[in-house]
Amino acid sequence: MDRKVAFLGPIGTFSEEAARFFFEDRSASFIPFSSIPNVLESLARGDVEFAVVPIENSIEGTVNLAMDWLVHRIDVPIRGELAYPISQHLMGAQQIELEQIEKVLSHPQAIAQSRLFLQEHLPNVEIEYTKSTAEAVQLVSENPDKRWAAIGNRLSQQIYPVHFLRESIQEQSNNYTRFLLVSSEKLEGKATDREKTTVLVTLPSDFPGALHQVLAAFAWRKINLSRIESRPTKTGLGNYHFIIDIEQKMDDILLPGAFAEMEALGCQVRNLGSYPCYVKQVTVGS
Repeated sequence: MDRKVAFLGPIGTFSEEAARFFFEDRSASFIPFSSIPNVLESLARGDVEFAVVPIENSIEGTVNLAMDWLVHRIDVPIRGELAYPISQHLMGAQQIELEQIEKVLSHPQAIAQSRLFLQEHLPNVEIEYTKSTAEAVQLVSENPDKRWAAIGNRLSQQIYPVHFLRESIQEQSNNYTRFLLVSSEKLEGKATDREKTTVLVTLPSDFPGALHQVLAAFAWRKINLSRIESRPTKTGLGNYHFIIDIEQKMDDILLPGAFAEMEALGCQVRNLGSYPCYVKQVTVGS
């Protein structure tokens, strides 16, 4: 039976490409949703078995909306991570010169990743933000009489009737986005040599130096951390918790010991998931 996989739509987004990577050797049906909250809510309701959402970009940082929904709105573990190479392309419904373009549409992240190109070549063009890059391409394709352009990926150009105006306009060649696979079910069988555990740590408000003690619990055990980020707890101004990525899978000794030490300090520790990590290799023409 096909597993239902939710992703940020419409069809042709980077999120769809990431979802298809996770299930490339499995039977699955891919269902687009109009926003990240809708993707994750469909999973929480049980309408789908898996959800794929962007969580971080190497240029623009964390996708806060996705992180906040994983922390505050749903309680479903992370089951996989994919680092996906991102190439942004400028597309139009007709072959026009750059100086003829009146408006550029795309997702805020794609606009930010292409900022230098826009400043150099289209400094006075109107910018309109959309919910996804594919939505931008779709809107441009549906309005061929307007001098609009969209920033999007190669897959969306294969789906919608648009032309490349400029290719690979992103600022950095090593532009990657991390996508998370979220589900109550494990994804079995896709081999990898790298695993990660992500925890949410909430510090006690009346314990000076608590963050130092938390980091020490990992340091003396020689546990490597790849990322630590503070996010508001939404309980009051100045209250934060910390999202920590640990470069190893959950074990029976080291990580439980570190968590117990933090809890003894009065910290709250929530395991967001222990999961395999993958990297999509860059291919020519991507």
